[in-house]
Amino acid sequence: MTVKPVIAFVTGGYSAESVISYKSAVTIENNLDTDKFDVYKIDVRPEGWVYQYENGKIQVDRDDFSILLTGKKIWFDAVLIGIHGTPGEDGKLQGYFDMHNIPYTSCDAATSALTFNKRYTVAVAAFAGIKTAKSLHLFSDAKMDSEEIARQLTFPVFVKPNNGGSSIGMSKVSHVKELPAALDKAFHEDTQVLVEEFISGREFTVGVYRNTKGITVLPITEVITGNDFFDYEAKYQGKSKEITPAQIPTEMEEKIKTTARKVFQVFNCRGVVRIDFIYNEESQQPYLLEINTVPGQSEASIIPQQVRAMGLTLREFYSSLIEDALSRKHK
Repeated sequence: MTVKPVIAFVTGGYSAESVISYKSAVTIENNLDTDKFDVYKIDVRPEGWVYQYENGKIQVDRDDFSILLTGKKIWFDAVLIGIHGTPGEDGKLQGYFDMHNIPYTSCDAATSALTFNKRYTVAVAAFAGIKTAKSLHLFSDAKMDSEEIARQLTFPVFVKPNNGGSSIGMSKVSHVKELPAALDKAFHEDTQVLVEEFISGREFTVGVYRNTKGITVLPITEVITGNDFFDYEAKYQGKSKEITPAQIPTEMEEKIKTTARKVFQVFNCRGVVRIDFIYNEESQQPYLLEINTVPGQSEASIIPQQVRAMGLTLREFYSSLIEDALSRKHK
């Protein structure tokens, strides 16, 4: 009898984004190939890490990331990371798993930490020749005067927490008088804030993933929002229209896909990431907005749309990510 690899599927998290993690978890669980893998869902919360099953809950032994189930010690061959926000998207869990020599499906600790910081992401991207918007990086212990921000940047601007995702705490600001409230909202979520010039154009997002066969760029999605920008409400409460695959000229498609592949390689990404762009039609260039290293997998999310548009099932897709992680075991 073939022994199936034992996989820990981690969900939850320590931030406001945990609600998105649990939505993603439903889709992922429904599409995991349990004929291929023995899967244990681990809920990671500030109050404890637990495996929950029909007979109760078991605390995870964090000394070696294992569980004791009916007297039997269970270790994991690989981890499927489904946590948005800290500690699953910012490199903390990745560093923990690296220390225990357990492979996982996401980017490594360094890439996860770097891309979680929006300012450092665009700085590295710009250094590599990728187009980005002009921005300022603010800190809670060294806040900048609104008038000074206005002197350095052209309105409108976006004000957003520098770390985190799901557009929580984000505002679009058209006039200097609106800045204080937007800054307060963003600083409520984070000690660092990014103020970024608005780039006019069409908004696109594209998934890129690596498996044992190499790097694949998924079909592009165009995001058309009924709100002023693609905020939390637009993302998760049906206030946006997502067209997958995007109905765009071949030249535009190739520029976006080529840039997405370059971003994936420059940042040494692994697993699946979702990269957001604004395509400025005047310059005919895609501008990088951000990189999501643990993109949403709920039914409302974009990656599942793109996977299906490419002709893959989610079961095949998640299996390929797990198999890629397993290929790194004990390396």
